[in-house]
Amino acid sequence: MLSERRLEVLRAIVQDYVGTEEPVGSKALTERHNLRVSPATVRNDMAALEDEGYIAQPHTSAGRIPTDKGYRLFVDKLAGVKPLSSPERRAIQNFLDGAVDLDDVVGRTVRLLAQLTRQVAVVQYPSLTRSTVRHVELLALAPARLMLVLITDTGRVEQRMIDCPAPIGETVLADLRARLNSRVVGQRFTEVPSLVQDLPEAFDADDRGTISAVLATLLETLVEETEERLMIGGTANLTRFGHDFPLTIRPVLEALEEQVVLLKLLGESNDSGMTVRIGHENHHEGLSSTSVVSVGYGSGDEAVAKLGVVGPTRMDYPGTMGAVRAVARYVGQILAES
Repeated sequence: MLSERRLEVLRAIVQDYVGTEEPVGSKALTERHNLRVSPATVRNDMAALEDEGYIAQPHTSAGRIPTDKGYRLFVDKLAGVKPLSSPERRAIQNFLDGAVDLDDVVGRTVRLLAQLTRQVAVVQYPSLTRSTVRHVELLALAPARLMLVLITDTGRVEQRMIDCPAPIGETVLADLRARLNSRVVGQRFTEVPSLVQDLPEAFDADDRGTISAVLATLLETLVEETEERLMIGGTANLTRFGHDFPLTIRPVLEALEEQVVLLKLLGESNDSGMTVRIGHENHHEGLSSTSVVSVGYGSGDEAVAKLGVVGPTRMDYPGTMGAVRAVARYVGQILAES
């Protein structure tokens, strides 16, 4: 265990390095921070931190920089989440309140996160495997042609055309609409198939072909929509941090193009807590010089998806964690109200 004083020295090194981009020396630390000890004592503390792998000496510079292990201790023990100011919170709310539909919410969230943190923002669309049905609408477009509209609890709207094997009367259509909604509204997508499988038997034999066609289209829509989707923005922000990536920025950009990699980075979306992955904790080779800060968002207590940012390990962790958390809360409120 590190002593309180050495933890203070580590905190000061991280803060200075993140702020100045320059390796930090003992003289600068004692001048900038109220450590209440001599430069010689700080030098000894820095030597101990280096021996234990929390800081390192880049090339022949006299200063030290934090390692992944140092940043990890900083995030776990030393960094609070920095709350946003009232103007920042108002700006987030005003920007997100203007969204007209789910795509717009996700698009605005990506732009906002990228601007607030000046990192790469990644937002996962609400996962329909955890979504519930808000309403199913059936509209007659022609005697044997229907439109099925599926609305989810996260505001997602899906439309499908159905060509029926025979014309369907308005009375049967109204009966089907009512029976369908009474069974599936408020239910998870994964539970719907078993809830509607015997529905055709409630109708006359002449109508069962059409009822089965409607159910088949509904179930196909549910399956299609469980595929995970992402939106990413602010990739150009990485060019500001060129010197933070050891060789080149290309491996990071290539990793960010792979949706599977990004989904793994964000982590399991049913885990709604804040996650910070630092440097080599990201198992994809191209991202070993980056950190990922992510959190779940949702319309209730349960997360339906994740959002977060990717940037260099030399990151303002308290500020980034505060921005990510605040944006996730506002997006959750919008989904709850939509």
